[in-house]
Amino acid sequence: MSFAKLGLTDELLKAVADQGYVTPTPVQQKAIPLILEGKDVLAGAQTGTGKTASFTLPLLQRLAENHDPHQKPRRVRALILVPTRELAAQVYESVKTYGAHLPLRAEAVVGGASIGIQTRQLHRGCDIVVATPGRLIDHVQQRNINLANVEMLVLDEADRMLDMGFLPDIKQIMALIPKKRQSLLFSATVPNAIKLLATQLLNNPVEVEVAKQNATADTVSERIYGIGREYKRELLSYLIGSNNWKQVLVFVRTKHGADRLEKQLIEDGIRTVALHGDKTQGARNKALEYFKTGKVSALVATDIAARGLDIDDLPHVVNFDLPQVPEDYVHRIGRTGRAGSSGEALSLVCPEEAWMLAEIEKLLKRQIPRVADTGYEPVSLKVIDAPKKNAPNKTTGKKDYRHTKKPAARGAKSTVRGAKQSDSKRIESRSKGRPGSRGKA
Repeated sequence: MSFAKLGLTDELLKAVADQGYVTPTPVQQKAIPLILEGKDVLAGAQTGTGKTASFTLPLLQRLAENHDPHQKPRRVRALILVPTRELAAQVYESVKTYGAHLPLRAEAVVGGASIGIQTRQLHRGCDIVVATPGRLIDHVQQRNINLANVEMLVLDEADRMLDMGFLPDIKQIMALIPKKRQSLLFSATVPNAIKLLATQLLNNPVEVEVAKQNATADTVSERIYGIGREYKRELLSYLIGSNNWKQVLVFVRTKHGADRLEKQLIEDGIRTVALHGDKTQGARNKALEYFKTGKVSALVATDIAARGLDIDDLPHVVNFDLPQVPEDYVHRIGRTGRAGSSGEALSLVCPEEAWMLAEIEKLLKRQIPRVADTGYEPVSLKVIDAPKKNAPNKTTGKKDYRHTKKPAARGAKSTVRGAKQSDSKRIESRSKGRPGSRGKA
Protein backbone atom coordinates (compact mmCIF):
# COMPACT_ATOMS: atom_id res chain seq x y z
CA MET A 1 0.00 0.00 0.00
CA SER A 2 1.18 3.53 -0.78
CA PHE A 3 0.53 6.74 1.16
CA ALA A 4 -1.60 7.98 -1.76
CA LYS A 5 -4.13 5.20 -1.12
CA LEU A 6 -4.67 6.43 2.44
CA GLY A 7 -6.52 9.52 1.19
CA LEU A 8 -3.86 12.12 1.94
CA THR A 9 -3.71 15.39 -0.02
CA ASP A 10 -1.02 16.24 -2.55
CA GLU A 11 0.65 18.68 -0.14
CA LEU A 12 1.08 15.97 2.49
CA LEU A 13 2.15 13.36 -0.05
CA LYS A 14 4.86 15.74 -1.24
CA ALA A 15 6.08 16.26 2.33
CA VAL A 16 6.15 12.49 2.91
CA ALA A 17 8.05 11.95 -0.35
CA ASP A 18 10.51 14.69 0.62
CA GLN A 19 11.43 12.55 3.63
CA GLY A 20 11.99 9.49 1.46
CA TYR A 21 9.05 7.46 2.81
CA VAL A 22 7.27 5.22 0.31
CA THR A 23 5.23 2.62 2.19
CA PRO A 24 3.18 3.41 5.30
CA THR A 25 3.74 1.32 8.42
CA PRO A 26 0.94 -0.93 9.76
CA VAL A 27 -0.20 1.60 12.37
CA GLN A 28 -0.27 4.32 9.69
CA GLN A 29 -2.30 2.12 7.36
CA LYS A 30 -4.87 1.47 10.06
CA ALA A 31 -5.03 4.80 11.90
CA ILE A 32 -4.79 7.44 9.15
CA PRO A 33 -8.05 6.55 7.31
CA LEU A 34 -9.97 6.37 10.60
CA ILE A 35 -8.70 9.77 11.75
CA LEU A 36 -9.49 11.31 8.35
CA GLU A 37 -13.05 10.05 8.80
CA GLY A 38 -13.26 12.00 12.06
CA LYS A 39 -13.37 9.00 14.39
CA ASP A 40 -11.89 8.90 17.87
CA VAL A 41 -9.02 6.40 18.02
CA LEU A 42 -7.36 4.40 20.80
CA ALA A 43 -4.10 3.11 19.34
CA GLY A 44 -1.70 0.67 20.96
CA ALA A 45 1.57 0.66 19.08
CA GLN A 46 5.14 0.01 20.14
CA THR A 47 7.70 2.76 19.83
CA GLY A 48 9.45 2.96 16.48
CA THR A 49 6.37 1.94 14.49
CA GLY A 50 5.76 5.35 12.91
CA LYS A 51 2.90 6.33 15.20
CA THR A 52 3.85 10.04 15.27
CA ALA A 53 3.15 10.35 11.54
CA SER A 54 -0.01 8.27 11.94
CA PHE A 55 -1.68 11.09 13.87
CA THR A 56 0.30 14.07 12.56
CA LEU A 57 -0.56 13.57 8.89
CA PRO A 58 -4.37 13.26 9.23
CA LEU A 59 -4.44 16.01 11.88
CA LEU A 60 -2.75 18.41 9.46
CA GLN A 61 -5.11 17.45 6.65
CA ARG A 62 -8.27 17.95 8.71
CA LEU A 63 -7.10 21.35 9.95
CA ALA A 64 -6.04 22.46 6.46
CA GLU A 65 -9.42 21.53 4.98
CA ASN A 66 -11.17 24.06 7.23
CA HIS A 67 -8.41 26.65 7.48
CA ASP A 68 -9.57 30.26 7.41
CA PRO A 69 -6.71 32.48 6.19
CA HIS A 70 -8.60 35.59 7.33
CA GLN A 71 -8.85 34.48 10.96
CA LYS A 72 -6.52 36.69 12.99
CA PRO A 73 -5.11 36.02 15.42
CA ARG A 74 -5.09 32.31 14.74
CA ARG A 75 -6.93 30.14 17.22
CA VAL A 76 -5.53 26.95 18.72
CA ARG A 77 -7.47 24.22 16.91
CA ALA A 78 -5.33 21.18 17.75
CA LEU A 79 -3.62 20.25 21.02
CA ILE A 80 -1.02 17.49 21.24
CA LEU A 81 -0.07 16.53 24.81
CA VAL A 82 3.15 14.59 25.46
CA PRO A 83 4.96 13.58 28.68
CA THR A 84 8.49 14.89 28.08
CA ARG A 85 10.29 17.84 26.52
CA GLU A 86 12.27 15.55 24.23
CA LEU A 87 9.13 13.94 22.83
CA ALA A 88 7.54 17.38 22.43
CA ALA A 89 10.52 18.48 20.34
CA GLN A 90 10.25 15.36 18.19
CA VAL A 91 6.51 15.74 17.58
CA TYR A 92 6.87 19.49 16.92
CA GLU A 93 9.51 18.79 14.28
CA SER A 94 7.24 16.19 12.67
CA VAL A 95 4.38 18.70 12.53
CA LYS A 96 6.65 21.27 10.86
CA THR A 97 8.13 18.70 8.47
CA TYR A 98 4.84 17.21 7.28
CA GLY A 99 3.09 20.58 7.28
CA ALA A 100 5.80 22.28 5.20
CA HIS A 101 3.43 22.86 2.27
CA LEU A 102 0.37 23.83 4.32
CA PRO A 103 -0.65 27.29 5.68
CA LEU A 104 -0.65 26.13 9.31
CA ARG A 105 1.44 27.33 12.22
CA ALA A 106 2.55 25.26 15.22
CA GLU A 107 4.21 26.12 18.52
CA ALA A 108 5.90 23.99 21.18
CA VAL A 109 5.13 24.73 24.84
CA VAL A 110 7.43 22.90 27.26
CA GLY A 111 9.07 23.44 30.62
CA GLY A 112 12.73 24.36 30.85
CA ALA A 113 12.45 26.89 28.02
CA SER A 114 11.83 30.63 28.22
CA ILE A 115 8.22 31.24 29.17
CA GLY A 116 8.56 34.81 27.87
CA ILE A 117 9.47 33.69 24.36
CA GLN A 118 6.67 31.12 24.40
CA THR A 119 4.23 33.82 25.53
CA ARG A 120 5.14 36.07 22.60
CA GLN A 121 4.78 33.17 20.15
CA LEU A 122 1.39 32.20 21.55
CA HIS A 123 0.17 35.80 21.36
CA ARG A 124 1.02 35.81 17.63
CA GLY A 125 -1.47 32.99 17.26
CA CYS A 126 -1.08 29.41 16.07
CA ASP A 127 -3.18 26.49 14.85
CA ILE A 128 -1.41 23.64 16.64
CA VAL A 129 0.19 23.46 20.09
CA VAL A 130 2.49 20.61 21.14
CA ALA A 131 2.81 20.75 24.92
CA THR A 132 3.82 19.10 28.14
CA PRO A 133 0.98 19.35 30.68
CA GLY A 134 2.71 21.40 33.38
CA ARG A 135 3.91 24.24 31.17
CA LEU A 136 0.59 24.34 29.30
CA ILE A 137 -1.25 24.86 32.58
CA ASP A 138 1.19 27.65 33.44
CA HIS A 139 0.24 29.45 30.23
CA VAL A 140 -3.46 28.85 30.83
CA GLN A 141 -3.22 30.36 34.30
CA GLN A 142 -1.40 33.39 32.88
CA ARG A 143 -4.07 33.66 30.15
CA ASN A 144 -1.51 33.31 27.39
CA ILE A 145 -3.52 30.63 25.61
CA ASN A 146 -7.18 29.93 24.99
CA LEU A 147 -8.23 26.31 24.47
CA ALA A 148 -11.91 27.02 23.81
CA ASN A 149 -11.55 26.39 20.06
CA VAL A 150 -9.71 23.06 20.15
CA GLU A 151 -11.15 20.68 17.56
CA MET A 152 -8.60 17.86 17.83
CA LEU A 153 -6.87 16.46 20.91
CA VAL A 154 -3.98 13.99 20.87
CA LEU A 155 -2.52 12.26 23.92
CA ASP A 156 0.77 10.69 22.87
CA GLU A 157 2.57 8.16 25.09
CA ALA A 158 -0.47 8.18 27.34
CA ASP A 159 0.82 5.33 29.51
CA ARG A 160 4.00 7.28 30.20
CA MET A 161 1.94 10.32 31.21
CA LEU A 162 0.12 8.22 33.78
CA ASP A 163 3.42 6.79 35.02
CA MET A 164 4.72 10.33 35.56
CA GLY A 165 1.65 11.39 37.53
CA PHE A 166 0.09 13.71 34.93
CA LEU A 167 -3.48 12.43 35.32
CA PRO A 168 -4.66 15.42 37.46
CA ASP A 169 -3.12 17.84 34.92
CA ILE A 170 -4.78 16.00 32.04
CA LYS A 171 -8.17 16.21 33.72
CA GLN A 172 -7.65 19.92 34.39
CA ILE A 173 -6.84 20.51 30.72
CA MET A 174 -9.81 18.41 29.57
CA ALA A 175 -12.13 20.75 31.46
CA LEU A 176 -10.85 23.67 29.36
CA ILE A 177 -11.45 22.26 25.87
CA PRO A 178 -14.76 21.66 24.07
CA LYS A 179 -16.50 18.35 24.71
CA LYS A 180 -17.34 18.19 21.03
CA ARG A 181 -13.97 17.34 19.52
CA GLN A 182 -12.03 14.52 17.91
CA SER A 183 -9.74 12.78 20.40
CA LEU A 184 -6.84 10.43 19.70
CA LEU A 185 -5.03 8.44 22.37
CA PHE A 186 -1.75 6.73 21.50
CA SER A 187 0.05 4.46 23.92
CA ALA A 188 2.87 1.93 23.72
CA THR A 189 0.99 -0.24 26.18
CA VAL A 190 -2.74 -0.38 26.89
CA PRO A 191 -3.20 -1.48 30.52
CA ASN A 192 -6.54 -1.19 32.30
CA ALA A 193 -5.70 2.34 33.47
CA ILE A 194 -5.38 3.49 29.85
CA LYS A 195 -8.65 1.84 28.91
CA LEU A 196 -10.32 3.64 31.80
CA LEU A 197 -8.84 6.95 30.67
CA ALA A 198 -10.07 6.24 27.14
CA THR A 199 -13.65 5.87 28.37
CA GLN A 200 -13.39 9.33 29.95
CA LEU A 201 -11.77 11.11 27.00
CA LEU A 202 -12.90 9.34 23.84
CA ASN A 203 -16.28 9.04 22.18
CA ASN A 204 -17.00 5.58 20.76
CA PRO A 205 -13.33 5.05 19.90
CA VAL A 206 -12.06 2.62 17.32
CA GLU A 207 -9.25 0.51 18.76
CA VAL A 208 -6.10 0.05 16.68
CA GLU A 209 -3.44 -2.40 17.80
CA VAL A 210 -0.51 -3.36 15.61
CA ALA A 211 1.69 -5.30 18.04
CA LYS A 212 1.26 -7.59 21.00
CA GLN A 213 1.21 -5.73 24.27
CA ASN A 214 4.61 -5.61 25.96
CA ALA A 215 6.27 -7.19 22.94
CA THR A 216 9.71 -6.20 21.77
CA ALA A 217 10.51 -5.64 18.11
CA ASP A 218 11.70 -8.65 16.10
CA THR A 219 14.54 -6.49 14.78
CA VAL A 220 16.14 -6.16 18.23
CA SER A 221 18.67 -8.75 19.40
CA GLU A 222 18.60 -9.08 23.20
CA ARG A 223 21.23 -10.53 25.54
CA ILE A 224 21.83 -10.70 29.28
CA TYR A 225 25.30 -10.40 30.84
CA GLY A 226 25.31 -11.78 34.38
CA ILE A 227 27.98 -9.85 36.26
CA GLY A 228 28.86 -8.47 39.69
CA ARG A 229 27.71 -4.90 40.22
CA GLU A 230 31.25 -3.63 40.83
CA TYR A 231 32.43 -4.84 37.41
CA LYS A 232 29.64 -3.43 35.26
CA ARG A 233 31.57 -0.32 34.24
CA GLU A 234 34.63 -2.33 33.24
CA LEU A 235 32.54 -4.63 31.07
CA LEU A 236 30.68 -1.71 29.48
CA SER A 237 33.95 0.06 28.63
CA TYR A 238 35.31 -3.14 27.13
CA LEU A 239 32.19 -3.72 25.00
CA ILE A 240 32.25 -0.16 23.66
CA GLY A 241 35.98 -0.10 23.03
CA SER A 242 36.62 -3.60 21.69
CA ASN A 243 33.64 -3.44 19.33
CA ASN A 244 34.37 0.16 18.31
CA TRP A 245 30.80 1.22 18.95
CA LYS A 246 30.15 4.67 17.52
CA GLN A 247 26.75 5.18 19.11
CA VAL A 248 25.37 3.53 22.25
CA LEU A 249 22.55 4.63 24.54
CA VAL A 250 23.16 3.53 28.14
CA PHE A 251 20.32 3.52 30.67
CA VAL A 252 20.92 3.99 34.38
CA ARG A 253 18.52 4.26 37.28
CA THR A 254 19.44 7.57 38.91
CA LYS A 255 20.67 11.04 38.01
CA HIS A 256 23.66 10.63 40.31
CA GLY A 257 24.44 7.30 38.68
CA ALA A 258 24.33 8.92 35.24
CA ASP A 259 26.81 11.62 36.25
CA ARG A 260 29.11 9.09 37.90
CA LEU A 261 29.12 6.72 34.91
CA GLU A 262 29.67 9.64 32.52
CA LYS A 263 32.81 10.60 34.46
CA GLN A 264 34.07 7.02 34.59
CA LEU A 265 33.61 6.39 30.87
CA ILE A 266 35.36 9.64 30.01
CA GLU A 267 38.26 8.53 32.20
CA ASP A 268 38.30 5.29 30.16
CA GLY A 269 38.76 7.36 27.01
CA ILE A 270 35.18 7.06 25.74
CA ARG A 271 33.50 10.25 24.60
CA THR A 272 30.39 10.40 26.78
CA VAL A 273 27.64 12.78 27.85
CA ALA A 274 24.87 12.36 30.45
CA LEU A 275 21.17 13.20 30.05
CA HIS A 276 18.77 13.47 32.99
CA GLY A 277 16.14 15.68 34.58
CA ASP A 278 18.52 17.89 36.56
CA LYS A 279 20.14 19.14 33.36
CA THR A 280 18.94 22.48 32.00
CA GLN A 281 16.97 22.36 28.77
CA GLY A 282 19.95 23.85 26.96
CA ALA A 283 22.25 21.15 28.33
CA ARG A 284 19.76 18.44 27.40
CA ASN A 285 19.45 19.76 23.86
CA LYS A 286 23.23 19.96 23.53
CA ALA A 287 23.67 16.40 24.84
CA LEU A 288 21.23 15.05 22.26
CA GLU A 289 22.85 17.08 19.50
CA TYR A 290 26.33 15.79 20.38
CA PHE A 291 25.03 12.21 20.41
CA LYS A 292 23.08 12.45 17.17
CA THR A 293 25.95 14.10 15.30
CA GLY A 294 28.59 11.69 16.56
CA LYS A 295 30.53 14.12 18.71
CA VAL A 296 30.14 11.63 21.56
CA SER A 297 29.84 7.85 21.33
CA ALA A 298 27.91 7.14 24.52
CA LEU A 299 24.80 8.84 25.91
CA VAL A 300 24.16 7.88 29.54
CA ALA A 301 20.54 8.56 30.39
CA THR A 302 17.86 8.02 32.97
CA ASP A 303 14.40 6.99 31.82
CA ILE A 304 13.67 10.56 30.77
CA ALA A 305 15.16 9.48 27.43
CA ALA A 306 13.32 6.17 27.22
CA ARG A 307 10.64 7.83 25.13
CA GLY A 308 10.76 10.68 22.70
CA LEU A 309 14.38 10.09 21.80
CA ASP A 310 14.28 9.64 18.04
CA ILE A 311 17.62 8.66 16.55
CA ASP A 312 17.93 7.15 13.10
CA ASP A 313 19.48 3.69 13.09
CA LEU A 314 20.60 3.68 16.73
CA PRO A 315 22.55 0.40 16.81
CA HIS A 316 23.07 -0.28 20.51
CA VAL A 317 21.15 0.11 23.78
CA VAL A 318 22.61 -1.02 27.10
CA ASN A 319 20.70 -1.39 30.36
CA PHE A 320 23.48 -0.61 32.84
CA ASP A 321 20.77 -0.80 35.51
CA LEU A 322 17.57 -2.72 34.93
CA PRO A 323 14.42 -0.56 35.07
CA GLN A 324 12.36 -0.69 38.23
CA VAL A 325 9.08 -0.89 36.30
CA PRO A 326 9.11 -3.99 34.03
CA GLU A 327 7.25 -2.27 31.17
CA ASP A 328 10.04 0.29 30.91
CA TYR A 329 12.35 -2.43 29.59
CA VAL A 330 10.24 -2.55 26.42
CA HIS A 331 10.34 1.23 26.05
CA ARG A 332 14.08 1.42 26.63
CA ILE A 333 15.14 -1.16 24.09
CA GLY A 334 12.58 0.25 21.67
CA ARG A 335 15.05 3.06 21.02
CA THR A 336 16.90 0.64 18.72
CA GLY A 337 15.60 -1.58 15.92
CA ARG A 338 13.26 1.17 14.71
CA ALA A 339 11.50 1.33 11.34
CA GLY A 340 12.80 -2.05 10.25
CA SER A 341 16.46 -1.45 11.12
CA SER A 342 18.29 -4.04 13.22
CA GLY A 343 19.52 -3.23 16.70
CA GLU A 344 21.16 -4.75 19.75
CA ALA A 345 19.98 -4.46 23.36
CA LEU A 346 22.29 -5.66 26.13
CA SER A 347 21.52 -5.76 29.85
CA LEU A 348 24.20 -5.96 32.55
CA VAL A 349 22.48 -7.77 35.41
CA CYS A 350 23.95 -8.33 38.87
CA PRO A 351 22.55 -10.86 41.39
CA GLU A 352 20.75 -8.08 43.30
CA GLU A 353 18.73 -7.35 40.15
CA ALA A 354 17.78 -10.98 39.46
CA TRP A 355 14.23 -10.41 40.71
CA MET A 356 13.83 -7.44 38.33
CA LEU A 357 14.93 -9.64 35.44
CA ALA A 358 12.43 -12.28 36.50
CA GLU A 359 9.62 -9.71 36.42
CA ILE A 360 10.67 -8.48 32.97
CA GLU A 361 10.73 -12.01 31.58
CA LYS A 362 7.36 -12.69 33.18
CA LEU A 363 6.02 -9.65 31.36
CA LEU A 364 7.57 -10.74 28.05
CA LYS A 365 6.49 -14.36 28.59
CA ARG A 366 9.91 -15.59 27.51
CA GLN A 367 13.49 -15.83 28.68
CA ILE A 368 16.06 -13.36 27.35
CA PRO A 369 19.22 -15.16 26.09
CA ARG A 370 22.19 -15.20 28.47
CA VAL A 371 25.82 -14.71 27.49
CA ALA A 372 27.61 -17.81 28.80
CA ASP A 373 31.13 -16.38 29.02
CA THR A 374 31.26 -12.75 30.10
CA GLY A 375 34.98 -12.83 30.88
CA TYR A 376 34.18 -12.66 34.60
CA GLU A 377 33.47 -15.22 37.30
CA PRO A 378 29.94 -16.51 36.67
CA VAL A 379 27.18 -15.21 38.92
CA SER A 380 23.78 -16.65 39.74
CA LEU A 381 20.73 -14.78 38.44
CA LYS A 382 18.36 -17.17 40.13
CA VAL A 383 15.85 -15.48 42.42
CA ILE A 384 16.07 -17.06 45.86
CA ASP A 385 14.45 -14.43 48.07
CA ALA A 386 11.63 -12.88 46.06
CA PRO A 387 10.76 -9.33 47.15
CA LYS A 388 7.41 -8.51 48.59
CA LYS A 389 5.43 -7.10 45.70
CA ASN A 390 3.74 -3.76 46.05
CA ALA A 391 0.07 -3.45 45.27
CA PRO A 392 -0.72 -2.24 41.75
CA ASN A 393 -0.33 1.50 41.35
CA LYS A 394 -3.77 3.10 41.58
CA THR A 395 -2.97 5.54 38.78
CA THR A 396 -1.35 3.21 36.24
CA GLY A 397 -2.72 -0.17 37.23
CA LYS A 398 0.82 -1.58 36.95
CA LYS A 399 2.93 -3.13 39.68
CA ASP A 400 5.58 -0.68 40.78
CA TYR A 401 8.70 -1.89 42.54
CA ARG A 402 10.39 1.46 43.02
CA HIS A 403 9.73 1.45 46.75
CA THR A 404 10.22 -2.26 47.33
CA LYS A 405 13.11 -3.37 49.50
CA LYS A 406 15.59 -5.25 47.35
CA PRO A 407 16.25 -8.83 48.42
CA ALA A 408 19.68 -10.01 49.39
CA ALA A 409 20.78 -12.62 46.89
CA ARG A 410 22.00 -15.58 48.89
CA GLY A 411 25.48 -16.63 48.05
CA ALA A 412 26.14 -13.43 46.14
CA LYS A 413 29.31 -12.64 48.08
CA SER A 414 30.71 -16.11 47.65
CA THR A 415 29.64 -16.30 44.02
CA VAL A 416 30.99 -12.93 42.88
CA ARG A 417 34.74 -13.01 43.26
CA GLY A 418 35.53 -10.46 40.61
CA ALA A 419 37.25 -10.67 37.30
CA LYS A 420 39.55 -13.49 36.37
CA GLN A 421 43.18 -12.57 36.67
CA SER A 422 43.69 -12.60 32.92
CA ASP A 423 40.65 -10.38 32.42
CA SER A 424 41.87 -7.91 35.06
CA LYS A 425 45.11 -7.47 33.15
CA ARG A 426 43.23 -7.15 29.90
CA ILE A 427 40.94 -4.46 31.31
CA GLU A 428 43.88 -2.55 32.79
CA SER A 429 45.62 -2.48 29.43
CA ARG A 430 42.41 -1.45 27.67
CA SER A 431 41.91 1.53 29.97
CA LYS A 432 45.27 2.86 28.81
CA GLY A 433 44.49 2.58 25.13
CA ARG A 434 41.17 1.04 24.23
CA PRO A 435 40.38 0.15 20.63
CA GLY A 436 37.87 2.54 19.16
CA SER A 437 38.35 5.21 21.82
CA ARG A 438 39.02 8.60 20.35
CA GLY A 439 39.87 10.83 23.27
CA LYS A 440 37.90 12.32 26.09
CA ALA A 441 34.68 14.30 25.63
